[in-house]
Amino acid sequence: MAAIRVTPGDINGFIGLAVDNLSVLAFLAGALIGIFHFPPEIIFGKMFPGTALGALLGNLIYTRMAARKGSDACAMPLGIDAPTTIGLGLLMLGPAFVAFKQNGMDETAAAGATWHLGMAAMVVMGVLKTVLSFAGAAVLRVVPRAGLLGSIAGIALVLMGFFPLIEILRVPVVGLVCLGIVLYAFVAHGAIPLRIPGVLFSVLIGLVLYYGLGSLGLLAGFHAPGALTWRFNLPLPTLGFVDGFRYLAPYLALILPFGLLMVVGGINVTESARAAGDDYNVRDILLTEAIATLVAGICGGVAQTTPYIGQPAYRAMGARNGYTLLSGLFIGLGGVFGYLSNIIELIPLVVLAPILIYVAIQITMQAFEATPKAHFAAVVVAFFPAVARMLAIKLGDPGIVAPQHFAELYANADQGLPELAVIVMLGNGFIITSMVWASLVVALVESRLRAASAIALIGAILTSFGVIHSADPSGALYLPWSLSAPTQQLVFPFAAAYVVLAAALALLSLQRTRAAR
Repeated sequence: MAAIRVTPGDINGFIGLAVDNLSVLAFLAGALIGIFHFPPEIIFGKMFPGTALGALLGNLIYTRMAARKGSDACAMPLGIDAPTTIGLGLLMLGPAFVAFKQNGMDETAAAGATWHLGMAAMVVMGVLKTVLSFAGAAVLRVVPRAGLLGSIAGIALVLMGFFPLIEILRVPVVGLVCLGIVLYAFVAHGAIPLRIPGVLFSVLIGLVLYYGLGSLGLLAGFHAPGALTWRFNLPLPTLGFVDGFRYLAPYLALILPFGLLMVVGGINVTESARAAGDDYNVRDILLTEAIATLVAGICGGVAQTTPYIGQPAYRAMGARNGYTLLSGLFIGLGGVFGYLSNIIELIPLVVLAPILIYVAIQITMQAFEATPKAHFAAVVVAFFPAVARMLAIKLGDPGIVAPQHFAELYANADQGLPELAVIVMLGNGFIITSMVWASLVVALVESRLRAASAIALIGAILTSFGVIHSADPSGALYLPWSLSAPTQQLVFPFAAAYVVLAAALALLSLQRTRAAR
């Protein structure tokens, strides 16, 4: 076993990996505080320490794995997963906090309940990933790659890309410059002065512009940093997640696919590392991220960990096993001693958002690169439900439409179902919807009409219980026989459409079979 050591390449890798993690945490904090007015102390004092502990644990294990393979092995990078963290923040944590307050909780109680809900989500995803780590290949056989990667690419485009882009253009003099530098460094592979890492160079330029122009009164939206707060919070195990289980049911359709996607992502990045020369056991990689997520949830974390895309890039820059050690210690100790929150408070979101957009671009590109060309249409189809969810967030306040509005809109509709109701229902359960739709298109492309018919029937069943196309504005699940008459008028057409489509495809398959005879 080689010793764990830090090389110049590890320094570059550490900066890139640490800034990626900071970007995700900064966007989570910025969204919860800025959009939903969530109490900052709960985020920085309760959520961040446990989340950071998961990153520390996972990186230490990955560092050990690399060291056991020899001095030339490059460790698998692990960090806070961007798509699911942003998705859960915008689609679960924020809306749940608002809903708790609307139901009569005071701000402190609502924040505590939201925190416990986030913990419960992490525990569920950790358990799911632990189970699926022993059946990764089976998952890939059931759901086509276009469905898995298309759904996560949809999240990347509309949540991880679009929302940060809005933040960039709110302070365009800073944001657009930083975005241009990131694209120059990583898309165009341009040279950076003094061989400074591209991410660090972008952040430095952004900070100079933000504080330089802001201090001169030339920057709209400038906020001078307040006094830094010393925070010390040990992420100790707690049973708060048990309390969170009672709030979890409406969000299972969001949480479970996120866990599934991380398993698939872990398989993909392990294969990518193997192609670059580092052969890691897939089960070990998946189990590590599952355990890290589970520990994070039990200790107060609300964001899951994942092996990052781009291990070959870290190897190419000279990183070996030291960069994951440095990154894990930096993030993990930062959550305990509070300097992560101080850094996030000092570095404005507009400076970090371009990094998220680049990651969103990479994820979307991978969805096409790793999918057969014949299945490109399936990947594109998988984007539409995510777009609907983004519209629902922007149309609501924030993304929550009062239940009585459905009945009013239905009564006033003159051409089919009401437009807003359709947008909200298409957005509810959008990850699973994307998987169903993409899988259906793949089956059609491959002329497997009976399989496509079966997938359509699955869509009808999922619709009937609100797993997809939930008529409840919050996306909650329900029993179809318990629905009120106005809600039935919304659910029935969606479910019936899938049934009729299944019948049509089944008939087409019979015709094709007879023609073949």
